This record gives sequence, structure tokens and C-alpha cells, in this order.
Amino acid sequence: MSCCSSDGTCSTTATIATPAAVTTVFTVSGMTCGHCEKTVGKAIGALDGVEAVQVDVTTGLVTVDSTVELDDETVRAAVDEAGYELTGRA
Repeated sequence: MSCCSSDGTCSTTATIATPAAVTTVFTVSGMTCGHCEKTVGKAIGALDGVEAVQVDVTTGLVTVDSTVELDDETVRAAVDEAGYELTGRA
């Protein structure tokens, strides 16, 4: 197998994205706008081990990629402190 493509170009480097070890989806109530999205994302994103947070205000779902399994009570405390309510895992 060759590293060269059919058009004659060569690639000697490879980019491999290392996925987070754990993806968890939480449900959060009380979010209604883009400000809410940013606030919840920032609160959860500040927790140890969190690598990425995606917040969907419409569905109330918050997807968190982390290097370790997150403690629900720690996430709940961060969300509560931000002024919203973590209602559980999706």
C-alpha cells in the first residue's frame, strides 16, 4: 500500500484525532436563548476533564466530551450555579 494518491501527490504526515474517552448527554431545563447556551456551556466546560460541550437549547440536551466519567452531582452543581437545572442524563 502506498502513501501516494492516484494524482501523484504524497502525504508523509497523518492527522489522527484522539476522541475523548467519554461522551455523556445531560438534560438541562430553563434554557431559552443563545445566552443560556453560552452560560451552560461555559459552566460545564470549566469542570476538570471536560474537553468539549455542545448545548442544544431547543431540545435541552447538553453533550459533554470528557477524558473521564463525570460525576453527575458535580455537573449538577455547576449547572445550578449558572442558574439552570440539570434534570438528568438523556
